[in-house]
Amino acid sequence: MSGKAIEALRCCRLCPRRCEADRLSGEKGFCGAGASATVALAAQHHGEEPCLSGSRGSGAVFFSRCNLRCVYCQNHEISWEGTGKDLTVDELAGVFLQRQAAGAHNLNLVSPTPYIPVIAAALRRAKNQGLEIPVVYNTNAYENVAALRLLEGLVDIYLPDLKYASEEASSRYSGVKNYFETATVAVLEMHRQVGTLTFDRDGLARRGLLIRHLVLPGQHDSTRRVLQWVRSNLPAGTWVSIMGQYVPLWQAHRYPEINRRLTPAEYETALDCFHQAGLQNGYMQDLSAATEEYVPRFDLSGLV
Repeated sequence: MSGKAIEALRCCRLCPRRCEADRLSGEKGFCGAGASATVALAAQHHGEEPCLSGSRGSGAVFFSRCNLRCVYCQNHEISWEGTGKDLTVDELAGVFLQRQAAGAHNLNLVSPTPYIPVIAAALRRAKNQGLEIPVVYNTNAYENVAALRLLEGLVDIYLPDLKYASEEASSRYSGVKNYFETATVAVLEMHRQVGTLTFDRDGLARRGLLIRHLVLPGQHDSTRRVLQWVRSNLPAGTWVSIMGQYVPLWQAHRYPEINRRLTPAEYETALDCFHQAGLQNGYMQDLSAATEEYVPRFDLSGLV
C-alpha cells in the first residue's frame, strides 16, 4: 500500500463517522474493521440488476463490517458480527482475478467502504496482472468524498443504495442522523467520476452510475423525496433501480411499522413516484424477490 493509504488506516476517517481509530495498531472504530480486508464470500451472483448479472453472473466479493447498523440487514452475519477471513493485498487481488477467471461479467465489491485503501491497492495489483472486467462499487452510499477519490480511475460502476431522505428514518433504522445530506454529496462525486451508465452491445453495464433505492414499508414520502432529488441533481437519464425485495429480517421485529413485507400497492406507489419525478431509465423488481432464499451463505467460499 502507498504511504497515503497507510496513513488513512493509521487515523481512520474513511467514512463520515471519522472515528480516527489507529487500525494499524489494532484499534477499532465504529465498524470494527482492522487493517486487513475481511471477506466472507466470493462467488458468482445472479440476483443483481440484469445489466450486472447477465448470463454468467456478477463476481460478488462480500466484505465484512459496515458503517451503518440497519436493523433489517439481511447480511447482519457479516455487517454486524464481522464473520469473515482477513486477506492481504496479494490475497485480495487473487480473489478478484479468480472472479474474472470464473467468467464473471464484472467484479462486484459489496460493502467495501471500511477497506478502501486496501481495495485500491489490490485493484492496482490485479489490474497489473490482467484484471479487465468492470469494477462495481456496491455501497450503502454513506461515504466520504475524500475516500471515494482514492478510487478514481479504479472503479467503473458505482452502485449506491440511496436509502432515506428522512433523518428520523435513517436514525431509527440505520443508526445515523446525517445520512441523506452525506449520501447525496457522495452520489454526486460518484457521478463526477464515472458519468451516466453506459452499456455494451449485449446490454451489460460498462461504466457509470446506477442508483438503487430499497423501498421500505410506510416510507412513501422518503421514496418520493429521494427520487425527486435524483431528478433535480442528476441527468434525467440516470438509471435508478427501485427495489421491492425488503424482508423484515434481523431486528426488524422490534419495529412494528417495518415488521412486514411491502404491499403491492406500496411498491406501485414507489413506481408512480419514479415516473412523477420525470426519470427516464429504471429497473423494477417482482415482489417475489422479497424472500430469504436470496440471502447468501457466508461460508468463506471463493477465498484464496
